[in-house]
Amino acid sequence: MRIRIVDAFTDRPFSGNPAGVVLLDAFPDDLWLQKVAAEVNLSETAFAHPLPPGGEADWALRWLTPVAEVDMCGHATLATAHVLRTTGRATGTIRFTARCGILSATAAEDGSLTLDFPTSPLTPVPAPDGLAAALGCDIVGVHDTAAHIGDLLVELPDERSVRSLAPDFAALSSMADRGVITTAAAEDPERGYDFVSRCFFPALGIDEDPVTGSAHTALAPFWSARLGRDELTGLQGGARTGLVRTALRGERTLLTGNAVTVIEGDLLV
Repeated sequence: MRIRIVDAFTDRPFSGNPAGVVLLDAFPDDLWLQKVAAEVNLSETAFAHPLPPGGEADWALRWLTPVAEVDMCGHATLATAHVLRTTGRATGTIRFTARCGILSATAAEDGSLTLDFPTSPLTPVPAPDGLAAALGCDIVGVHDTAAHIGDLLVELPDERSVRSLAPDFAALSSMADRGVITTAAAEDPERGYDFVSRCFFPALGIDEDPVTGSAHTALAPFWSARLGRDELTGLQGGARTGLVRTALRGERTLLTGNAVTVIEGDLLV
């Protein structure tokens, strides 16, 4: 069977967020999936298989980190949709069924893909003890996200604070169910983005995730409420970055980006 590495939320190789993609006839046992994800050793590896025609979804989709399965992943969904389109396995809007419900991916004429994901509700919460120290930065405010995400969204004073973070990952690993999203308004929106973010998931074996699509289902409503616009662009990442265009549509959030296949080979086991 074929395995591919796809850089998502970028139009250039060696940028954005890399994901493994494996297309199957059916899901084998969970242990095999976890071993492959650990071997690939990227933030997520996506596994998908086709479903019988006529149902509410076309493909079943699962995502695994090197150490655990997750409920929602944007960049690996984008990567999977890219592989399905570029290999001719799917055309038009692609519908996936996953732990978080029904998701879809639609291609535009310019080659970009738009994901349709559930919007994450946000609840203001007190900052956990030790969070500011673990981040090494002052905190403006903290919000809890929905169950399928399980992150803390942490607003920082400015873009420079986000970019210069050097967190204590061991301390961060106990702060949230999944991880910590840090964010701030863009210093200069003329640069082509409205807000910045960085995401840390040490409890899932991922110290920093370069470009996290699922996090933008929380970032979109957060910044749309503050900036007064439903359509925004976020820049995420530290050493490796990518852009996510968001469109808030009530209970759904659209995430748009590009993807590039950088590695393709045979999985021999």
